[in-house]
Amino acid sequence: MKHRHLLLSLAIGAGLLGLAACQRDASPRGPGADARPAETADQFVARISADLKAAYPEITSAQWLSSTYINEDSQRVAAKANERALAQLNAWIEEAKQFEGQPMSEDSARAIALLKLMTSMPAPRDPAKLAELTRIAAKMEGAYGAGTYCTGEGASKTCRQLGELEDVLRSSRDYDAQLDAWTGWHSTAAPMRQDYIRFVELVNEGARELGYADTGAMWRNGYDMDPDAFAAETDRLWEQVKPLYEQLHCYTRDKLQQTYGVERGVVGEGLLPAHLTGNMWQQDWGNLWDILQPYEGAGSLDITGALEKQYQRELNAALHRRGPGAGVRERFEAEREAQLATAKAMTRRAEEFYVSLGMPRLPETYWANSQFIKPLDRDVVCHASAWDMNMGGEDGKSPDVRTKMCIKPNEEDFTTIYHELGHIYYDLAYNPQPPLFQNGANDGFHEAIGDTIVLAMTPKYLESIGLVQAQAQGQEALINTQMRMALAKVSFLPFGLMIDRWRWGVFDGSITPDRYNQAWWELKAKYQGVAPVQARGEEFFDPGAKYHVPGNTPYTRYFLAHLLQFQFYKSLCEAAGHTGPLYECSFHGNEQAGAKFRAMLARGASQPWQATLKELTGSEQIDGGAVLEYFAPLQEWLQQQNQGKSCGWQAPSAQAAPKADAPAKGA
Repeated sequence: MKHRHLLLSLAIGAGLLGLAACQRDASPRGPGADARPAETADQFVARISADLKAAYPEITSAQWLSSTYINEDSQRVAAKANERALAQLNAWIEEAKQFEGQPMSEDSARAIALLKLMTSMPAPRDPAKLAELTRIAAKMEGAYGAGTYCTGEGASKTCRQLGELEDVLRSSRDYDAQLDAWTGWHSTAAPMRQDYIRFVELVNEGARELGYADTGAMWRNGYDMDPDAFAAETDRLWEQVKPLYEQLHCYTRDKLQQTYGVERGVVGEGLLPAHLTGNMWQQDWGNLWDILQPYEGAGSLDITGALEKQYQRELNAALHRRGPGAGVRERFEAEREAQLATAKAMTRRAEEFYVSLGMPRLPETYWANSQFIKPLDRDVVCHASAWDMNMGGEDGKSPDVRTKMCIKPNEEDFTTIYHELGHIYYDLAYNPQPPLFQNGANDGFHEAIGDTIVLAMTPKYLESIGLVQAQAQGQEALINTQMRMALAKVSFLPFGLMIDRWRWGVFDGSITPDRYNQAWWELKAKYQGVAPVQARGEEFFDPGAKYHVPGNTPYTRYFLAHLLQFQFYKSLCEAAGHTGPLYECSFHGNEQAGAKFRAMLARGASQPWQATLKELTGSEQIDGGAVLEYFAPLQEWLQQQNQGKSCGWQAPSAQAAPKADAPAKGA
C-alpha cells in the first residue's frame, strides 16, 4: 500500500473540498456593508456554490504543478493559490453566520454546516498568518517530495530518494542494508520539525476562530456525530479487530526471529523491529511474503512476476521497433516507453473492473494528463493520489480527472491503481451533486471504494484476466491467499489509528514539541507493537517521514476505510447473489452489485453517512464483523500456529529523555 491512498491533496494535503480563489468581493456583509440586495440562505448557498466550482480549477492546477514539478516557483504559486482560497473560505464562513436561525431548505442547512469543514487546514483570519501558513504547508510537502538520502563523498557519493529506499526494504533481507535505508529516509524529515511546530500553532489559531477547541477537535467534528463519541467509536472498533492483529503480529515476530536470529528479530518486550517489516512505516507487511508464506507455492499468486513479464514483452517490442543496431540511448528510450506502456496497461485492467459494473470509461483527458511513471527531469511527489481537477467540468467541458503515481510493475502498485480509481469513480458519480456535496459520505468512504474492489480481486478473478494460472483448490491455498490479504489489510489497522492519535495530542497540547518523537514511538509501540532498534531522540522528526503528516491529511479515514470496505464488499456480494464463504466472492461483471454501488457513490455528502451506509448495508453503524468473518479461516490457523508461544508485547513506559538541544515547548 503506497498508501492506498489519497483523495485529492488540496491545500497541500488539507483535503480542501474544491475550494478555490474567487475574484468577486465576498467579504462579510453586515447591514449596509454593500449595495447587493439581501439574499436568502438558499440563494447564498447557490451563489458560493457557483463561485466555488468556477474557481476550482485554479487551485487544483496550482496543486498539481506543486506535486509534479517541485521547485520554488511551483511552491510559491501553490502557496498563493491556497492563501487566496483559504481567505475566501474564511470570508464565506463569516458571511454564513448571518443566516443562523433563518428558514432555509434542508440541503442549504447541510451545505452551510459542511462549509466550516471544507478544509483540514483551518487558516487564521490574519492575512499575514494565513500567508505564513500556506508557505509552510507548501514548503513541507515540497521537502517531502524532494527528500534525498546521500552517503559517501565526491565520486563515491550516492543519493537515493524514497522509492529506491523502499525497494531495499521490499527486496533485501540484509539486516544492515535495511536499517540504513530506513534510518536514511527518516533522517530526511528532521529539517521540517520547526516548520511543523509553527504549522500547528497557526492551524490551531484558525480552528479556534471557527469555534473549535483545536484542529483535532475540528477534524473529529466532521463525522455527523459528537467528536468525543467518534473517538470512542474508533476505540470500540479497534477492540473488535485487535485479537486478529495480535495473532498476526505473534506469527510475524516468530518468523522474523527465525530469519534474523532471536535477538535481532525482536525489540524489547516482544516488539517488531521497525526496519524489518518490508515497509517504511510498518503499515503493510506484504513484502515479507518470502518469510511469512504459510505454505510454499500453494495457490501461488505471482502477480509481480506476471507484471514483470508483461514489462519485458513491452521492452522487447520497443527494442524491435528500433532495429538490431539500437545503442545505449535507444535502449534507454525503449525502457521508458515500455515502463509507460506497462503502467497504462495495468491502469486499463483496473478501469475494466469498474466498467464491468456499469460505470463509464475514463475520459480521454485522464490518459493524456495523468502521471503514470516517474519523470526523469524533475522532483515529483510519487505518493499515489487521485485528482478531480474541475468538479465535473465547467462551460461544457468534460470531467478532468487524473491519478498521480510512479507506477512500477509489481503487485503493490497494481492494487494501488484499483484503489486510486475508486476515488476517481466516486468523483465521477457524485459530480452532478451541488459542489458542497461533492465529497464522500465521510472521508473513510472515499478510501474504502477502491479497496472494496481490491477485495473482489480473488484468485478466480486474477485467473480470468490472464494474470495468474488456474489455482489449485485446498486448505493450504486458502490460507496462503488469506495471509496475503491480511498482510495488507490487518497489519494496517493499528497504524490507521496511531497517526491521528499522535496528531490529536499534538493539536490539543498534550503532546508538546519537546516530546514529538518520543510520543510518536510510544504510540507505535502501543498500537502496532513495533519499535526502532536504535534510539530516536528529539533531534529527529520521524512523524514527518510519513507523507500525511507534512501533507496534513487526516488519517483516521484509512482506519475506517479498512473496516468499511469489508462491509461494502459483503453487501455487494449479497446483491450479486453470492453463496458460500465471503472470501470467495468476486462481483466482477455483476450488474446488480454495480447498480447498488453506483447508487451509493452518487449520494456523495448529500446526507449523513449513517443514512448512506444503511442504504447499502442495512446498518447505520460501522462494524468490524465483516473483517472477522472474512479472515475466520486465517485467524483459526494463526491461533494453531501460535499455540504455546508467548504472544503480545509490552510497550515501554517511556523512552529516553530528549537530548539537551531538543526544541523547547512552543519553539
